[in-house]
This record gives sequence, C-alpha cells and structure tokens, in this order.
Amino acid sequence: MPLKEFFIVAIDGGAASGKSTTSRALSARFHLLHVDTGSFYRAITHRLLSLELDPSDGAAVQAALSNISLDTKVTDRCAEMMIDGERSGREIRSPEINESVSSFAALPMVRAFLLQYQRSQTQTAKDAGFAGLIMEGRDIGSVIFPEAKFRFFLQADPETRARRRADQGQTDSIDKRDRIDSQRKSSPLVCPKGAKLIDSTHLTLDQVVDKISKIIEAG
Repeated sequence: MPLKEFFIVAIDGGAASGKSTTSRALSARFHLLHVDTGSFYRAITHRLLSLELDPSDGAAVQAALSNISLDTKVTDRCAEMMIDGERSGREIRSPEINESVSSFAALPMVRAFLLQYQRSQTQTAKDAGFAGLIMEGRDIGSVIFPEAKFRFFLQADPETRARRRADQGQTDSIDKRDRIDSQRKSSPLVCPKGAKLIDSTHLTLDQVVDKISKIIEAG
C-alpha cells in the first residue's frame, strides 16, 4: 500500500543484524531509494587506507577529506557513493576494511564529512521519483534523521550474527566493531529513543519485513 507523502525509514543496528537484507526488501516493496551508509564509511576507509593513513593521525585524515569530492549514482533502487567520480568495488568488503572501518568511522571529522552527504540522499530520492528513502546504518534514527517518520533498530544474538557473516563468506570482527561503535563519542551506536526495536534472532527475513511493513502501512 503506497503512502501518499514522501517518507523516510531509518534502520539501525549492529553488524549482521539484518539491516541490509531487510532494507533491500522494503525498498522493493515500497519503491524506496535504498541507502547503505555502511558502504559509505567502507568506501572512505578504503580511500584513506590507499593513502596509507592511520586513524590516529587526525590532521592527515582531515587534510585528505578536504580533497575528496562525493557524488551519487542511483542503480536498481540503490544509492552508490562516488568518490572523485569513481565507484567502489568488492574491495570495500575485504577483511582489511572490516578490521579498520570502525576506527575511521569513530573519527568526528569523518562523521562530520559524511553528515550532510547522507542527508542529501533525501533530495536524490525525490529527484529520482522514489516514494521515499530507506537508510540503514548505526546512527540514522539518532543523528542523521532523528525526525524520520519510521525508525527501527534491529538486533540479533551474537551466534546468529556470526553465522550470517559466515554464510555470506565474510570475515568480520562483529563484537569488536560493535564495541567500538557503541563506545565512540561521536554518534555512538544506540537504539534511538522512540524507535521500534526488533529482534531478528528467531525471525525469518520475510517475518521481519512483514512486521516492519505493517507499521509503515499503518502510518
């Protein structure tokens, strides 16, 4: 059931909590532009590592960010961040990026650099004719779009999340990443006040999507 007005859906949660699969399914169901902000931080991390930068060198990171330009390419309902006109590849899902992304993402200058870009995806979605925007990440409902009409926080037990990563053929320090993201001073990973918490441990993807869909359809 399409909603009459453009709307935003914020999906937050830890690593392998089901954010991406759920967001993609909801994007298809409601004709929403899907924005995976985790891929943004991964792409930035890949660029900074290619420059041989370390997250402990804040001045060098800030200087590098000042020379980076961002744009968006929309493909198959997904917003892809372009860095200096270049697309990111599968390399942003490598173990090296998995190991480093939370450390770079914890830097206030990196989060500030991406803040307005992430918010600008609303206009990207409107310009492309989408019914709304669904954005997933770790601070969407708390920082990026705290006034979003629909805000959700997904969680699952550690064993389930580890199995999901293994099934995806990825190596990821889930507990370490969540600990860093939850303890960082800038935009920590939290369940936003007022957001709907959904534990997907014992739910199928269809069940999670149906649960969220009913809330969206009810307005």
